[in-house]
Amino acid sequence: MKLKTIKTAAKRIQSITGTGKALRLRMSAQHLAPGKSKRSLKSTKFLIEVSKADTKRLKRLLPYAKIK
Repeated sequence: MKLKTIKTAAKRIQSITGTGKALRLRMSAQHLAPGKSKRSLKSTKFLIEVSKADTKRLKRLLPYAKIK
């Protein structure tokens, strides 16, 4: 039987590195952006790793992703 990918989780993960780490965007970049400082918006531009606690959950939600 095929396993289903949870699409909401798949949309939140931007990419997976060659070593198997999942990368995501930082929070608070899109909503109410004009009221935030340029410095805080610039810092949200970069991708960060998903925490180890959430990586375990992601493996279950994304069964065909190559997450280690």
